[in-house]
Amino acid sequence: MRSVETVEVSADDGVARIDRWLRRRYPQLSQGQVEKLIRTGQVRVDGARVKASDRVSPGQSVRIPPLPDAPPRPPPGALPKKDEDFIRSLVIHRDDDVIVLNKPHGIAVQGGAKTTRHIDGLLDGLKFDAEKKPKLVHRLDRDTSGCLVLARHPRAAAFLGEAFRDRDTDKIYWAIVTGAPRPKVGELRSWMRKAPGVRDADREMMVRAVQTDEGAVHAVTQYAVLSEAGQRASWLALRPVTGRTHQLRFHMAEMGHAIAGDPKYKSDRPTPNDLSGALLLHARALRLPHPSGGELNVTAALPPHMKRAFDLLGFEEREARDPFEPFAGTR
Repeated sequence: MRSVETVEVSADDGVARIDRWLRRRYPQLSQGQVEKLIRTGQVRVDGARVKASDRVSPGQSVRIPPLPDAPPRPPPGALPKKDEDFIRSLVIHRDDDVIVLNKPHGIAVQGGAKTTRHIDGLLDGLKFDAEKKPKLVHRLDRDTSGCLVLARHPRAAAFLGEAFRDRDTDKIYWAIVTGAPRPKVGELRSWMRKAPGVRDADREMMVRAVQTDEGAVHAVTQYAVLSEAGQRASWLALRPVTGRTHQLRFHMAEMGHAIAGDPKYKSDRPTPNDLSGALLLHARALRLPHPSGGELNVTAALPPHMKRAFDLLGFEEREARDPFEPFAGTR
């Protein structure tokens, strides 16, 4: 057991809820233990009692009561070398604040009851010169490839989390869809909600809703056709103005032009047999404010299954002039 100590909130901690700050600093504590320490006044900020939802800022002093020692840290290199090599091979950008991965198709971002291998479980391999592993600040579906952002310390995590919540980011996805959407440039708006009675994340789906339905959320997607293979399939750029679960997949299926290879969201148009093996949706480019100032722009190369689809359909990979120029000023 440790003795009573006073800890100053550091600049890298940023502004955070006191319960979350404690959980990060003392991972041996459960959420219940943290809440009890706060509720009973054993944890104080600048000498005053606080609530679990109160926020602490850099420079404030936190009274920490005697706590059990943390369990022994795993030895360096506890992550198998092959896993470390794999996760590091996905890095397409790294600086003192941010890491960006080009996530492959087919690997989940976070674990679940039936998911033991996932990005979150491999993040120890991305410490590099830092003491702690980076933290996820957003998610991609298991079957979606492309840009995935990690924060390297709590201050960056708070900054980036707020940027994603406030939609101060610009995400461009590439997709191959069935058929040839008309008009070639448009905006899709709808209400949607999670299908009732489904708790398994792997089976989770979004369904059409009206505004008054419980759990209904409004979703907005901009799309632009970049190239067509006759009436068989089209290459689209997609911009999610909102960030809802399965939003792009749901909207394209609702439009009647489902994303090729999607096992969940389908339309009446047939998917060419040579495009049905894997979801053809890729988080191609990302623009976001950088925690240390300025702007970060990242582009993720196409994964092998997308490249094969491009070759089969005769699409020439290129960066088009801004396909969303007609929507300038609408975000």
